[in-house]
Amino acid sequence: MLNQIKSERSAADWAMIYLRSTLYMTWLIVSVIPHALCVVIISFLGLRGERLYWFASSWLKMAISAARLIVGIRYEVQGWENLPQQRNQGAVLLVKHQSAYETFLLPSIMPHPLAYVFKRELLYIPFFGWAMWRMDMIHINRKLKAEAFQRVVEQGKEFLEKGTWVIMFPEGTRIPRGQRGKYKTGGARLAVATGVDVIPIAVTSARCWPRKSFLQYPGTVDVSIGPAISSENCTADELSLKVENWIEQEMIRLDPMAYLPKEN
Repeated sequence: MLNQIKSERSAADWAMIYLRSTLYMTWLIVSVIPHALCVVIISFLGLRGERLYWFASSWLKMAISAARLIVGIRYEVQGWENLPQQRNQGAVLLVKHQSAYETFLLPSIMPHPLAYVFKRELLYIPFFGWAMWRMDMIHINRKLKAEAFQRVVEQGKEFLEKGTWVIMFPEGTRIPRGQRGKYKTGGARLAVATGVDVIPIAVTSARCWPRKSFLQYPGTVDVSIGPAISSENCTADELSLKVENWIEQEMIRLDPMAYLPKEN
């Protein structure tokens, strides 16, 4: 079914998709350089913490607006009421990961600062990685598994106590549309260790920005914020399974065409 939809595009459609995608990627590269440099400079001048976060996330808001204006990607969110309502109430957000779009979108729309847990190698990306280095984020060396998780717990607890929400992608990498990755228990283990709730989030971003694709397609990305799942009296495995079941069932509801039986 998905291949049939792709084949129905005309040559003019494909030309416009290539043009829009090229313009958008060019905008991202050109715009991130001065903004990232500003983040680095003002962080050394003393602007840190939440004020630096909101300044840095302003570029992400522009990136989402540019995606709408240049490519035609829009988003719709449901489940706002499921987010913690108290200012200093911590939470671990576990999110379906399909493309770069949700990494831009979630910090730009969430009412609280987010602390991403990410692999250390991302710090070496010019400009973007340098800005992340100056932020209150949790970067880990995935080769040192025990030490990496200890770092997540120590820093995560610090952030959660002051109301920052820790965000992780439990599948660990971007997953193709209509597929399920192996869910890792790191986020659930953090929630159990700190006693906070987990908020599962389903995102259909691959509908418009497929994994590892240069091309972006006009359309709507659905974001569904699920009910909080308590970590109390749960093992990490049990909590992770609850998160996986909710997210994957919600993905089928949001994007049923992606989960149709494969044609022979």
